Amino acid sequence: MAKDLGPQGTSIARQAYGEELRLRREAANHTQQSLADAVVCSPSLIAHIEAGRRKPRIEDARRLDKELGTDGFFERFLPTLDTLRVAAHFAQAADLQRHATIIQEYGNVLVPGLLQTEGYARAIFRAAWPNTTAADIDRHVVNRLKRGEILTGPDGPVMWVLLDECALRRPIGGPAAMAEQLRHVADLGQSGRVRVHVLPLSVGAHALLESMVTLMKFDDAPPVAYVEGLRTGRVHDDPSTVAKCQVSFDLALGDALSSEASLAAITSVAEEYERAL
Repeated sequence: MAKDLGPQGTSIARQAYGEELRLRREAANHTQQSLADAVVCSPSLIAHIEAGRRKPRIEDARRLDKELGTDGFFERFLPTLDTLRVAAHFAQAADLQRHATIIQEYGNVLVPGLLQTEGYARAIFRAAWPNTTAADIDRHVVNRLKRGEILTGPDGPVMWVLLDECALRRPIGGPAAMAEQLRHVADLGQSGRVRVHVLPLSVGAHALLESMVTLMKFDDAPPVAYVEGLRTGRVHDDPSTVAKCQVSFDLALGDALSSEASLAAITSVAEEYERAL
């Protein structure tokens, strides 16, 4: 098992791994595009690996070793790139969030993880993993709250959150947990740290009805989209797919309440939960 390097050590390891890929690629007279063509992946994946943002899948690493003649280097050092303990299907997205300059996320039934409070997150994990131990739930909660710290630093991303009214109305963790959670979202919105819009139930059908989506943009690499379902998720870096996801987000955002009206709606629902205590 690879040693747990912690977030800083992991970042250094990924940057070193990416720099090695860049050097080996250039030595082989490959561009990012030509290497991507040779190993059957997208050039944006190569760009993100070289920037230290993404960990390649084992099959990608094997193809890189074969094409670049690196004698198993890129496969052998994959275990050193592990980061926060999150679900395997979400690991790449979690890393990308830490490096994004802009995050746009639609929460269809849940408040997005970066905005979750302890009581709300704990209720989600208890429902999702009924046979797990209290210590395991504590660890999951700590990791989730740790991820949210990217919103508190001066170099954190600009974040736009589109919340379906369903996410406000489902009483996850009970009235106290929901009141705390919605007050937290409202505080982030009022402080200007996060821009929040609510998509009312009265809208009916809309462009994002079928799925949550997270769109991430970077200063020096192409944008990506992350879509998640039950026990599964996928990072999309194909430009056409990302563009279609962006269009769907923009269409749904056009149906949402204004930022000011959204914060008022969130506060109003929080007050409803508080009255139920």
